Parts: sequence; C-alpha cells; structure tokens
Amino acid sequence: MGYRKLTNQSVGVWWARYIEPGTNKKSHHSLGSFAHLANNQKFDAAKRDAEAWFAHIGKGGISAAKTVRNACENYVSHIKTTKGDSTAKDIQKRFDGYVLNIERFAETELSKLTPAIIGDWRKRLTELPVTQGRRGRSRQSKSEQNDSNTPKKRTASTLNRDMTPFRAALNLAFKDGWVTSDFAWKGKLAPVKSADQRRNLYLDKTQRAELIAAAAGNIKAFLHGLAVLPLRPGALASLHVKDFDARLSQLTIRIDKTGQRKIKIPPQAAALLSGLCEGKIANASIFSRADGAAWDKDSWKGPIKEAVRAAALQAEVTAYTLRHSVITDLVHSGLDLLTVAQLSGTSVRMIEAHYGHLRSEIAMPALEALAL
Repeated sequence: MGYRKLTNQSVGVWWARYIEPGTNKKSHHSLGSFAHLANNQKFDAAKRDAEAWFAHIGKGGISAAKTVRNACENYVSHIKTTKGDSTAKDIQKRFDGYVLNIERFAETELSKLTPAIIGDWRKRLTELPVTQGRRGRSRQSKSEQNDSNTPKKRTASTLNRDMTPFRAALNLAFKDGWVTSDFAWKGKLAPVKSADQRRNLYLDKTQRAELIAAAAGNIKAFLHGLAVLPLRPGALASLHVKDFDARLSQLTIRIDKTGQRKIKIPPQAAALLSGLCEGKIANASIFSRADGAAWDKDSWKGPIKEAVRAAALQAEVTAYTLRHSVITDLVHSGLDLLTVAQLSGTSVRMIEAHYGHLRSEIAMPALEALAL
C-alpha cells in the first residue's frame, strides 16, 4: 500500500498494489484520498480498503475496480445481445433516470457497496414521483396531457419494475466475478411482495368482447390481439408482418423479456393476423396506429383508458389486464403450466406463483371423480 501526491498543491491519493503469484503480474488499485477524514484516520481507512481489495481478489474477484456505472453498462450490452435493441434502450432509459443520474452513486465501486448505500438509493427511488414520458403526447387529449404532466406517487408495483433491471445488473456483475458477494443488495433490492394489485383484475370473455367493441380506431385490433394471445403488450406491439407465417399458423415473437420464441396459433387468431397483414410490407407493424407506427406503452394508454371508460369497466383495467385474463383462462382450462409458460413467455415458477392457486379449483372435480 502506498500514498502518491503529484505536487505540493495536489490532493494525495492512497493506492494498493497486488502481485499475482506465479506470473508476477502487477495490478494497481486507487483507494481514494479519504479527504473527508481527519489526517490521523486516513492511513487506517486506506489499510482497511486495501485489505478488503486483497480479500476480494483472494476469493476469485477481478483485480480491476468496477463501479455501479460499469455494471449498468455491462448489463445493457448483455440485454442488447440477448433481447434486442428495443429492450436495451428501455433499460438504459431507466438507468439514466434513477441510477446514473446520481454521480456519486454511479461511480461507487461495487466492492464498496453496503446495505446502507443500497437502502438509501431505494429510499430515493421510492420517493421519486412518476410522470409519463413525452412520447405519444401529441395524440392525447388536452385533459390527458395535463394528467400526464402531473407527478404521481410511485406505487409498490412501479418500484418493483424499476428495481428489477438494476438488481439484474448487479447480479450479472456478481456472476461475472466483478464482486465476490451480493450481500449489499440481496435484501435491500428484494421486491415488495403482493405489490401488483392490478394482477388481481380479471375480465371474462364477455367483458373482453365489450372492451373491444367500445374501442375506437386502431386500438380495437390491438385489444383484440391481447384478448386472443397470451403475450405481453410490448411483445404484441413489436410484431411485424414477416413474423407471421400464415401457411403454418406460426408466430415468431422476436422481442420479449425471455428472448425469441415461436408459437402455433389457433384459427381465430390466425384469421385476425391475416387480415391485419394484408397489403402490408414485411417490415410493417402488424398492430399499428393510424399513421402506420407501432403502438407503445405511452400511445396505447389513452385510447385503452377511453375504451375502458366507454365499456363501464373498472378504471384500473390496463393492457396488461388482458394478458392476465388470458393466462388465467389457459390455466383454468387445465392446460399444463409448462405449456402456459412457453406460450406466454415466462417461467413455470412465475406461473405457479401468480396462477397456481387456480390448479386447486381444477383438482377438486378430478378428486371427486375418484369417489367410489
């Protein structure tokens, strides 16, 4: 361990050097100036950090110091490779909005993260109000534009969604050996249990039909698609004409949380897609707005809200309510959970967590049939 000061006027920096056994390769690690401490405390603080770095390397960690910013950048690159540019851009936007905008936090070395630091970040995020983005605002009514400008309290469900990519970035850094423990965030970034109350909303087939009938313009077809396919709204909106093979009744979902997959679709859904694809070029969006652009979460909110209001349904109904309703019907029909998971692009564990209780309702008649 050493101390370096370039000039009499400059601030000195403590550093540590590690020599790799066998190769004699040297690695240097800046420990910082510890300017916030009294002079008689700086050596002890530098010594503790140096020992922690040596211990980190001893456990198999990398010698180069990596920061929160590095972890976020690495995760965005990983997502771009595995799930596409669109998903990566969305995650980058989230990081820019509430992780990398805090300079001191972004430049914190991963090995120096503590539960207290992560807890403070989570507290800031919890208190950060939510406002709707500018995309799609020109297509909103004046009252909707005013509503989108009004900061809203961050719900537990929104907090969970916003923490997820950051937690995943840190977990990837841990997996890659950038840090030797996930203790700092494992507990502090745990999702709020039972946060998504909207998942409890269910629309039966009659209500779904009423919602579609009440919709105006191109959002009608988008709602119809959500009502017959168990896809995430974003995955449905990203579909292009080239993704639908009418001959095989096969649909390729290229952009989704779980990556690319192919599913066979029934005649009713195939007929819907065939009609929407007719006359369009291969790269055109299947579910498009009046100007041909694909739907996105900012542009579909207003029209769906109007359709919900016109159909006299619960105000909390969203695009995702249809996905939940369709998956609920698939599970309740007795379809095995693995197939449901494959169709909907999620894990069996998630299906069991949110829909497993429906299996008991199916099991009861089966058990009754065993009676002698």
